[in-house]
Amino acid sequence: MSIATAERALDVLADFPAIPAGWAYLDTAATAQKPRPVIDAIARAYDETYATVHRGVYQRSADMTLAYEAARRRVAQFIGGKPDECVFVRGATEGINLVAQCWAGTQLKAGDRILLSQLEHHSNIVPWQMVAERVGAAIDVIPLTADHCIDLDAMAAMLRPEHKLVALAHVSNVLGSVLDVRRAADLAHGVGAKLLVDGCQAVPRMAVDVSALGCDFYVFSGHKLYGPTGIGVLWARAELLDTMPPYQGGGSMIDRVTFARTTYAPPPTRFEAGTPHIVGVIGLHAAIDYAAGIGLDRIHAHETALVANARERLSTLNSVRLFGPDDSAGIVSFEVVGVHPHDVGTILDEAGVAIRAGHHCAQPLMDVLGVEATARASFGVYNNSADIDALVNGIERVTRIFG
Repeated sequence: MSIATAERALDVLADFPAIPAGWAYLDTAATAQKPRPVIDAIARAYDETYATVHRGVYQRSADMTLAYEAARRRVAQFIGGKPDECVFVRGATEGINLVAQCWAGTQLKAGDRILLSQLEHHSNIVPWQMVAERVGAAIDVIPLTADHCIDLDAMAAMLRPEHKLVALAHVSNVLGSVLDVRRAADLAHGVGAKLLVDGCQAVPRMAVDVSALGCDFYVFSGHKLYGPTGIGVLWARAELLDTMPPYQGGGSMIDRVTFARTTYAPPPTRFEAGTPHIVGVIGLHAAIDYAAGIGLDRIHAHETALVANARERLSTLNSVRLFGPDDSAGIVSFEVVGVHPHDVGTILDEAGVAIRAGHHCAQPLMDVLGVEATARASFGVYNNSADIDALVNGIERVTRIFG
């Protein structure tokens, strides 16, 4: 699909009040702007229907509890899981830490191994290091292919029975490279390992069906899916959640408390201690409805066209080096040779273009790429060819200033 065709098919910029005319917001991989339906849903929840959930016997509390659990069912439907397999967490980082502490921390032992890849976000590295150090496990790292994808052939050669967990990104937050999750799951299961998938960059731009993917754990954050911050989802197979002890202790996650002994609620409530982010859950429901209303296939086609156009135009600039595969999903990372990405980002900001510059919480990947940092343009449903024009014009200005 050409970029002009994609834009005709998807023109929703007017839904996003925080994006003023003339501002090219190209930092969606960090956090997405919020559409009016999400903002309105959050405002209504605070203005008109707010109450606590799961505890009150009065009508408004009962109604909010119904809305809260309806959101859980909507999440499950959105990713192809079941409601009792979906745990509300603060974000993907907490979801990964929950699995690390409550599954890996209880199942792994000295001599076991964890398999990661070179392109993982720090949130999908550090929790596993903490667990490995505590239990005496070891970590292995899958290399990348020449076009910066996770090398699944190398993964197949590396796997052995000592591997108990594989944790990989569905879509790289730096490179936009897309993992063949089904193959990764089959490879992991071939040696008896479980597969956790970081879906933060996938769920906003492509249809996800955890049953079809075959993974064991899947995490994502609401704020990258046009929803509010502070809310995310851990999906896990029911039989795995059943084996996991609580993550935190407190209200809501209990069955019966005495000073002699406490028993715990079944999943997912077992992992949702305390008063939850009620309005965040309502906002997430609205965000899912918004994205699904547009259609994940349309969103993916729109962003694919934008990425192709951006990569083609940036590749004509002699001073620009591109990273990642040509078919990267919604993300274009690059460097302007001889110019620090922070300087690139500052000059672009002066021209009304917002990008991300830095190591993107992926310092091991920066080492692999041979750079300290990259500049990253990432796209959302609200972007169009004018944003790419502004990006390219801004980079041309960068090369003139530093030329």
